[in-house]
Amino acid sequence: MRQFILSGQKVVNGLVEIDGKDFRYLRQVLRVKPGDMISVRLESGSLEQATVAKIDEKARKIIIQFCGSEGPSVTRGVQASELESVSNRLDCWLFQLITKAQKFEQIVRQATECGVSKIIPVIGEYSEKSSILALSDGKRERLERIIKEARQQSGSPVNTEVLSPMSLTAAIELWNKAKADSEGKKLGFVLYERTERSRPLSQLVEEAGRENIKKVCICCGCEGGISPSEIDILCEKGLFYPIHFAVNILRAETAALYGIAAVQSSIL
Repeated sequence: MRQFILSGQKVVNGLVEIDGKDFRYLRQVLRVKPGDMISVRLESGSLEQATVAKIDEKARKIIIQFCGSEGPSVTRGVQASELESVSNRLDCWLFQLITKAQKFEQIVRQATECGVSKIIPVIGEYSEKSSILALSDGKRERLERIIKEARQQSGSPVNTEVLSPMSLTAAIELWNKAKADSEGKKLGFVLYERTERSRPLSQLVEEAGRENIKKVCICCGCEGGISPSEIDILCEKGLFYPIHFAVNILRAETAALYGIAAVQSSIL
């Protein structure tokens, strides 16, 4: 765990009481003990250091105290505080045409670990109706838990958000508004399994000026891919650039991670 994320717990006089599933995670999985240091991400987004002040096994509660003292950290290797500047350099969105529920959850987990700020489930031409209904019906709490776990493990300072399912047109309108409201260069990419109309990612980044790019959006297809008409809409209404990777045909969940990694590596 790179960080522990507060979600609803209140800070009172520098103390926070942890119980329920979070108690089980800290005590039984991480095996924290009194005196251990933990990086804690507050709901405001700031990162603070805290010590495990008390563990009440009977009441199944842990009390942590915010302080600046030194102590043994439960995190080995890179600390969450070291990831702040890199992750905040580029605002990354993901348009994900709705896949089967299990695959979508995997995509959300991996995109969160990569620091994607917004994941927009898009109702695609090839999305199965059962998958759309599964995502719309009571999945919010589970997805939020997946995001929290992924952020805690990866140390991501980005508050990843999964929006409600929407049409491709609505998603593009949301992206266009975000582009108009922010500074710097904004680029949209759609991962396409065909080479028609595609351009090299490196060339697009070079033309825009790597240091000038502040916001990107990546659109990834579902199990059936992206239809030609959807490519047309993305290019014409959202000014997205089709990019084709010279690799084998990838599964939807693999393509999303591959695309995010490729775009971030080209810009950061």
